[in-house]
Amino acid sequence: MTLRTAVLLPYVGLAVVARRTHSASAIKAALESEDRAIAIFAQRDPTTETPEPEHLYTVGTRAVIQRVAASDDGPRVVLFGLGRLSLEEVVQTSPFLQAEVGDLPFVAGDATELEAHQRDALDLANRLQKIVRPTQLVNLEQIAAEVESPMHLVYVIASALTLSVERAQLLLQIDSQTDALRMLVRYLSHELNVAELQNQISSRASATIDQRQREYLLRQQMHAIRDELGEGDGGELEELRQALSEAELPELVRSESERTLERMARLPAESAEYNVSRNHLSVILELPWNESTEDNLDLAHARQVLDADHFGLEEVKERVLEHLAVLRLNPEAQAPILCFVGPPGVGKTSLGASIARALGRRFERLSLGGMHDEAELRGHRRTYVGAIPGRILQAIRRAGANNPLLMLDEVDKIGHHFRGDAAAALLEILDPAQNSDFRDNYLDLPFDLSKVFFITTANALDTVPRPLLDRMETVALGGYSEEEKIEIARRYLFPRRWREAGLDEDQLELSDEVLRGIIRGYTGEAGVRQLERALGSLARKIALKVAEGGSRPAAIEPEELGELLGPPPRLHEGLRKQLPVGVATGLAWTEAGGDVLYVEAVRLAAGDDLTLTGQLGEVMKESVLAARSYVLSRRRALGAQATEGSVHVHVPAGAIPKDGPSAGITMAVALASLYSEVPVRSDTAMTGEITLSGLVLPVGGIREKVLAAHRAGLRRVILPRGNEQDLARLPATIREQMDLVLAETVAEVLEAVISGLEPEPLDN
Repeated sequence: MTLRTAVLLPYVGLAVVARRTHSASAIKAALESEDRAIAIFAQRDPTTETPEPEHLYTVGTRAVIQRVAASDDGPRVVLFGLGRLSLEEVVQTSPFLQAEVGDLPFVAGDATELEAHQRDALDLANRLQKIVRPTQLVNLEQIAAEVESPMHLVYVIASALTLSVERAQLLLQIDSQTDALRMLVRYLSHELNVAELQNQISSRASATIDQRQREYLLRQQMHAIRDELGEGDGGELEELRQALSEAELPELVRSESERTLERMARLPAESAEYNVSRNHLSVILELPWNESTEDNLDLAHARQVLDADHFGLEEVKERVLEHLAVLRLNPEAQAPILCFVGPPGVGKTSLGASIARALGRRFERLSLGGMHDEAELRGHRRTYVGAIPGRILQAIRRAGANNPLLMLDEVDKIGHHFRGDAAAALLEILDPAQNSDFRDNYLDLPFDLSKVFFITTANALDTVPRPLLDRMETVALGGYSEEEKIEIARRYLFPRRWREAGLDEDQLELSDEVLRGIIRGYTGEAGVRQLERALGSLARKIALKVAEGGSRPAAIEPEELGELLGPPPRLHEGLRKQLPVGVATGLAWTEAGGDVLYVEAVRLAAGDDLTLTGQLGEVMKESVLAARSYVLSRRRALGAQATEGSVHVHVPAGAIPKDGPSAGITMAVALASLYSEVPVRSDTAMTGEITLSGLVLPVGGIREKVLAAHRAGLRRVILPRGNEQDLARLPATIREQMDLVLAETVAEVLEAVISGLEPEPLDN
């Protein structure tokens, strides 16, 4: 019979259940013999279901079946080991294993050494017994006196240890009595060390549990004493209960709050869960569930506030007044979700504060720039240490009303992280169909955001996810013209900076020539931040003179700007007065507004390849290829004498990446000038996308580009005819000062900027 997870040692009894068929057959055959003897061998691999001879250890135990009983799993037998056997030869494998075996005698050792090892083994076994079974002590000394041989004692003690099959089999295979006793001593030492370590761990754990029970009982007694004195935590619970009863909460929120309060009453005040529940209830009580501010629907007042705070921006002001008119006719109308898009410094954020003041609503601003964790908007779950509500609910709690104006700044600069996508969390917050039941992770209760007036700001819409952009109504804020900047400086920037410097603006006069000199020489932006910084620097210079005992000047002359502000960093008059052959002036749109760029092309002596530099993107590279193909197809009309040789196209400001199709006609004009050897008009800038068939397609950012040309001193701009409707967004003064040429084809563009060209069919 084979055993899978045990080893039968001589002089030891073992109860087993013969579940396998071949084991049951072996037991049946042994019972039919006179001596009821059976050979027991251990398997090398316990997972082997039907072992072969090679699956068995070669040393086993001769045993006798003492008792047998039937069970549902198979025969239950009690075996007793008689001696060791060696497996010689297997003569039968079915229905059970039958083999020729041989007895294995022991090799006797030195009597003195045997006695010494035997005493060590008995000492270790006694110590182990006192730790493991202190209530079931066995007299091992008496057992040692009764056993017939040292090996008898070895196997009896080893059977009481929890030895693995490998360790027990190794002990069974030892022939020398001395070596067997040495191995038993090693086994007992190991078991004794493990038992002592377990006892130490249990003692420490028991002491910790006893200490906690003692602290718990002391706390309970302390609570009872405090309650008797009226100083217990019941006072805090009673205050929370009173606050909940007085608060105007939705029914669902009230029921959840009361359930949390009842759970707190059953917790000790020092527990972590008690503090978490108390903080949660505090947030619930602080939120303005039903508290709203009344909207000021006076359209005249709103128009007056908006005009007083901001100059221009008529489209945005009109949109706000439209909303006020809707609220006046339908008080239940939902607040719009606006997205102000424009370059830095045009007043997007300050416009939000003005709208809140015009409406009579509370104003809160959140900066989303660099935010990458969704939990910052939706909050952290209360299971986390230090969990707090999301920034949306925190802003509403600070506002103290459920209908504030929330300004979400820099929505185009939200980051992405493995913790979650913050932009995805905004999909629910900025959706009127979903935010009426917004659930913050910390609060875990529905809060109505549909009454909140959300306004987002962005410099560009390229990085805003399309689903998020679809939930917002975009309002473009273009750059300011020079005249508008002068008016803004006179009304807002100059008085504010002078007051900050401790000066009185009434005692100083800034003429339009001075402001125009500052704008042209010291700023080059679509907004007014650089202008405000320049005015601040001017105010500090004058404040320094006054503080040192000088007199306050009554006026500043234009020629004094160099002395006060230093040399002008921008000399737009120094732009290219005369363009060489192969150079054209284009217009570009950036997040900071419009800008002027130059496209340069030169022809090299040999080769026919095209070299592109200036960090051009893929779309701009394709525009160059399309422009070159078109120009070469019109080489006779251009009067090109030769088109051989490679071409190098470069767009300056090579450290700045550039992309987009709007420089297509600029590329075509530069190449046409190169091949015709006729320079381009230097007073003309252009923008537009081209096709191989010679069409000029509309592009975006027309207002910003025209204003950039105006700032650069260019008064003639060529635009696609498809952008004609965008001219209405230009300031009236700009339209009057600029010569805006609309073109449908590249041929019209070439005729407008390169002299001497005549219309001619394509030369293929």
